[in-house]
Amino acid sequence: YTKAAEQGHPGAQSALGLCYEQGEGVTQDSVRAVHWYTKAAEQGNADAQHNLGVCSANGTGVAQDLGRALHWCTKAAEQGYAHAQFNLG
Repeated sequence: YTKAAEQGHPGAQSALGLCYEQGEGVTQDSVRAVHWYTKAAEQGNADAQHNLGVCSANGTGVAQDLGRALHWCTKAAEQGYAHAQFNLG
């Protein structure tokens, strides 16, 4: 995913973020996960928006910020992302 992510592909950026968050194929690094989630989320990727919201809520790879968590989960929910809709109630 790295090459595509570096070329700006939001799906690859989100997938690479997940790899870093979970340590799949790379050394686990929550800060790098948030970096890639942010790049994808800013391009409208709902999966990344949700994951960034969860990271922000939990303080994973970034300082805990419930306002930021709400912002990103809402963005994902508005696109019909079921997990974000569930998290928002």
